[in-house]
Amino acid sequence: RYRVLSRRVQDQQGDLATQIEEAATGIRVLKALGRGRQAAARHATQANQVYRTQVEKAGLLGSFWALLDLIPNAVICVILILGTIAVSRHALSLGGMVAFITLALQLVWPVEALGYIIASGQEAATAAQRVLEILDTVPEIADAGPEIADPVTEVPSQGEHHRSFVQKGHLEFRHVGFSYPGDTQPVLRDVVLDLPPGKTVVLTGATGSGKSTLLQLVPRLTEVSAGAVLLDGVDIRQLPLGRLRAAVGCAFEDATLFSASVRENVTFGAPAASEDKIEAALTAAQARFAYDLPWGLDTRIGEQGMALSGGQRQRIALARAILAGPEVLVLDDPLSALDVHTEARVTQALHEILAGSTALVVAHRPSTVALADTVALLSDGVIAATGTHRELLASCPEYADLMSARDTEVAA
Repeated sequence: RYRVLSRRVQDQQGDLATQIEEAATGIRVLKALGRGRQAAARHATQANQVYRTQVEKAGLLGSFWALLDLIPNAVICVILILGTIAVSRHALSLGGMVAFITLALQLVWPVEALGYIIASGQEAATAAQRVLEILDTVPEIADAGPEIADPVTEVPSQGEHHRSFVQKGHLEFRHVGFSYPGDTQPVLRDVVLDLPPGKTVVLTGATGSGKSTLLQLVPRLTEVSAGAVLLDGVDIRQLPLGRLRAAVGCAFEDATLFSASVRENVTFGAPAASEDKIEAALTAAQARFAYDLPWGLDTRIGEQGMALSGGQRQRIALARAILAGPEVLVLDDPLSALDVHTEARVTQALHEILAGSTALVVAHRPSTVALADTVALLSDGVIAATGTHRELLASCPEYADLMSARDTEVAA
């Protein structure tokens, strides 16, 4: 019973801590919508639930401990009565009775301590169970086998000439499909896309068409349900995760920063980077504002980078991806929080930065689409059209409507 209550208390305390964290991080939303009292009421309800469970747990522990305290003392009372009778009948000496009672008194505390030991052991067991549930979970995405060598050349078959050196960064989607667990409708269906080394492909499409999902397949943050994603001719599922994720750099729309300094966040993927390279990455991402912070690059930016604005967090995350120097750069709408003028400067810098890397970029604004060697339109989970920006404007009505709508939004 005590183990069950201990687990229940820990689960409830975890829920309460989550509620407090959400209220603290979303304090501006709560204030803006006038939901302070409702949030306080939710907290009070959850806290009272924890309180009641703790009282029930303490009552169970108190009754058990009292029982363990009662038994040895009751036994001593019985010993005194029986010992007195035995001494009066000369069946036991007075010294023997005193010695026995002294020994029994020395055993009282160890017996009482069993209550504390058992209670602590049950709490530790339930806490360990919560930890082991996570540690024993088998990752769904893991290395397929021993590390393989980088595919630099291909062995020619009979009758073929020896093929030349393969430049790194060739990304290919072969009939890729993806469905979330439990969903009957696939998010992606038969996606075929070829990104030659050093080229930039911009992926665009309406909201919910599967663009972000497609990007997450490249570093294996999610796993393909059908088909294959190839890097330099090798299925990424056959590459060690360390090798794959070192070759693929990512910057997402929702920039994730850590409670550390700007320098630590930027060099997260390249800890040994020199000051010149750090400065070049910050300059390319239009993030030189970091040098104007109170302690420069050593300024701590708070939990999730809350000391920075949304656009500043995006630029720091973009600098981090650039500094890592990956073979393939995956950018999920990395300029969405920037104003038009800053976006133009970042776009111009990325033209130079992306020249040596293969890049797959999700973009909505026509100005960002200017990065592309090729534009791919994703519609209803399939690649509906590919070509240059001008070609698609002329030949694809869906793409033209999408770009004109974005132009209208920017003008507004």
